[in-house]
Amino acid sequence: MKKSLSIWDALVWVALAIIIGWVILKILGIINTPLWLEYVPIYSAVYIAGWQINKLATVTEDVNSLKNFKSETIKEIHSLKENCAKNCK
Repeated sequence: MKKSLSIWDALVWVALAIIIGWVILKILGIINTPLWLEYVPIYSAVYIAGWQINKLATVTEDVNSLKNFKSETIKEIHSLKENCAKNCK
């Protein structure tokens, strides 16, 4: 089951591309920016970190729901075994 790319995921990839492009151009000496613009990659990195934490929270919720589903399934199977044992005698 493949999920489609959300707008926020695409925004993270764009931010990552901006950071990489900025670093390459800065190393080559092509970019000579004012101080306030120097912090754009830092802002992008902070955004990416926040996005990653949000994704991690989503995965944690998914794992918790799978754990609940597992325990409910085990209870149902146990109940079916008990009913079968009673009725199959």
